[in-house]
Amino acid sequence: MSARKAVAMVAMLALALPVTGRLLGQQEPSAEHQHDHMAGMDMGPAKHAEHDAVHAMGPGRHHMGPHMKLTAPRQQTPEDSERADAIAKTLRAAIEKYKDYRMAIADGYQPFLPNLPLPEYHFTNYKNGFLEAFTFDPARPTSLLYKKTSNGYQLVGAMYTMPKTAIEDQLNARVPLSVANWHLHVNLCMPPKDQRSRADWTKFGLGGSISTPEACAEAGGTFMPSIFGWMVHVYPYEESREKIWGHSM
Repeated sequence: MSARKAVAMVAMLALALPVTGRLLGQQEPSAEHQHDHMAGMDMGPAKHAEHDAVHAMGPGRHHMGPHMKLTAPRQQTPEDSERADAIAKTLRAAIEKYKDYRMAIADGYQPFLPNLPLPEYHFTNYKNGFLEAFTFDPARPTSLLYKKTSNGYQLVGAMYTMPKTAIEDQLNARVPLSVANWHLHVNLCMPPKDQRSRADWTKFGLGGSISTPEACAEAGGTFMPSIFGWMVHVYPYEESREKIWGHSM
């Protein structure tokens, strides 16, 4: 994406102009296009890294590995519990209409990598992601989380985001760290550009064995300390607080 196009898009988002959703079956935006518009995300990672990241964000897959950084848990207080419950309640009411995934698309949520087999599908609203960098509204998630069904998609949750530069106190101010862990994808080594089509993805990417700048340099790759931004998943249709926020624990 050119610098001019990126600036134009940011200006459009700042003016709160609508971002047109993409219908399923239409051509998917490039990886660069998608990354330029998500708040807190970097430009340029290959689609394979994006695929790995979505897999890593699937249910039950969060763990403290070399490519995943989690916020440190804090002592839970009654105030934290009440605030987390209020966020989930607000979110549940706000996204109810998106049980029809077509409504989500109509409102600007774009399906991410819809043609690949994934444990969950992120429908992302890039305008919301931009706004999330500056303000927090529990009714305005950056992404909706769906599971694919035989005749469409089933809504299961949502995701909030913050820029990767956010500190834990800022994350805690949005969603209490005593109830949920925010996560950040880190230590990415991308293979040389001329080798990406035949790269050994057991070594490179967010699922690869390379996780240090030294090992990445030795392999001739490009090292990124972190990509995307901070994220936290919420499953407001679950029955208990532990399950609503437990995905990230």
